[in-house]
Amino acid sequence: MSGAVDTLRSVFSHLQPGGRMFTVLTRQPCEQAGLKALSRTPAIVALVFLLLSVVVLVTITVIQIHQKEVLPPGLKYGIVFDAGSSRTTLYVYQWPAEKENNTGVVNQTFECKVKGPGISSYGGNPQDAPKGFNDCMQKVKGQIPAHLHGSTRIYLGATAGMRLLRLQNETAANEVLASIQNYFKSQPFDFRDAQIISGQEEGIYGWITANYLMGNFLEKNLWHMWVHPNGVETTGALDLGGASTQISFSTGEKVGLNTSDIMKVSLYGYVYTVYTHSFQCYGRNEAEKRFLAILLQNSPMKTHLINPCYPRNYTTTFTGDHIFGSFCTADLRPGSYKPSAIITFEGTGDPSLCREKVASLFDFDACHDQEVCSFDGVYQPKVKGPFVAFAGFYYTARAMNLSGSFSLNTFNSSTWDFCSQSWSQLPQLLPMFDEVYARSYCFSAHYIYHLLVNGYKFTKETWPQIHFKKEVGNSSIAWSLGYMLSLTNQIPAESPLIRLPLKPSAFRCTVAFFSVVTLLCLAFLVYLCVSSRNQRRAQQAFTHAVDSA
Repeated sequence: MSGAVDTLRSVFSHLQPGGRMFTVLTRQPCEQAGLKALSRTPAIVALVFLLLSVVVLVTITVIQIHQKEVLPPGLKYGIVFDAGSSRTTLYVYQWPAEKENNTGVVNQTFECKVKGPGISSYGGNPQDAPKGFNDCMQKVKGQIPAHLHGSTRIYLGATAGMRLLRLQNETAANEVLASIQNYFKSQPFDFRDAQIISGQEEGIYGWITANYLMGNFLEKNLWHMWVHPNGVETTGALDLGGASTQISFSTGEKVGLNTSDIMKVSLYGYVYTVYTHSFQCYGRNEAEKRFLAILLQNSPMKTHLINPCYPRNYTTTFTGDHIFGSFCTADLRPGSYKPSAIITFEGTGDPSLCREKVASLFDFDACHDQEVCSFDGVYQPKVKGPFVAFAGFYYTARAMNLSGSFSLNTFNSSTWDFCSQSWSQLPQLLPMFDEVYARSYCFSAHYIYHLLVNGYKFTKETWPQIHFKKEVGNSSIAWSLGYMLSLTNQIPAESPLIRLPLKPSAFRCTVAFFSVVTLLCLAFLVYLCVSSRNQRRAQQAFTHAVDSA
């Protein structure tokens, strides 16, 4: 035995002078042994996979957290019925469910004119008021996704026609609204209300619509984000309906009189001070009835009258009820009034006499030359800034072959040319010829002149600041859009959706895979290190045994 040991010692002494190599090797630290083990090919591969897995895990986690995209939770829809005095129009509006400063960014997507006259004409048979709605409602169902029908709200706002009917017969007005409410309950949409809005509301909603469409409340910056435009002046609104007319414009903070016609409007985080006034019975249709009543009142002939505003060679007849059946003309009824009486009007096409006669519709003397007064003694601050004139203003200007902005002289000369035409010439002048409107355009033009110049106090200098428009983009300028904008302040916003670079399921699978790879690599490297340590201990034990022997 001692011979064998001597032989081993002799071998190792030949490998390393002094016979110390084996002893030194077996006594190196675990780290050195581990490095030797890791230098092997499997260890290098495992280490590379470990590092790659960690890099991938960190990278996708950072991207998933910091590169997420916030998306609005789809779209919302709203339906508004504009129930005017002469007709009803349906509008469909759409806006992102995530709102901007608590007010929806609303767009008009669909418009439909309801068949038949305005709902106020159904006072005698209220059950028939909603019958004309069916055609438009069927079209709307195809405009809005079916799964959103139940959450799409419907509102009906009735204006001056129904306001007059309520003054004449409140029971009939309520029955008309009740009939409409019952109709909407059978529809798949979320019906909320059918109401008669005030003249002041009609005016302020028209002002909101005009400024919204012209970008005075919001605009997109270079990054396509909605921001409030700096230094943009708001636009006044002039609305001419069938039974009433409204004027609305921003007055700034300083107003000369504490009046109910001054309102504070809050939209998109900003507050505006707005003057608005609605003149009942000064809509185009009711004004013409009052004009005919005044002609009859001042004429010795009660059955055949001359109308200087009707075209030359035009004759028409009306019943007494057509003229005097309205609330606006009730106080002008003659003592011998008979609803069925036939009254003939013959047109002479006299623009000078027409303008003179139309002035009698206004009481300009009631203002006593006050600068802050329009007519009939109504307070009004001095008009300032640009205005948009829509509805009846626009259609009358279009009949004069005018649109946009133009001078007062241009308006007057076009009015004189139009009013001088005979009835047979009008079909060639009007792009869309309709007898009821065509016979009255001359009256309407002179009426607008007195309303804007002698009433609202527009001058030759300020008249060109009026822009006669029907719509901006694809959206009609009407109070209904302003109504919808105001209502969206009351509609809760939905929570936004988050679009991530990886879908949650894909992200989870990716993390799980690379986590497993990381753990396996770590386990393999630990195994190599432990194996190396065990080998070192075995060598140490062997050396100790040899030394003992």
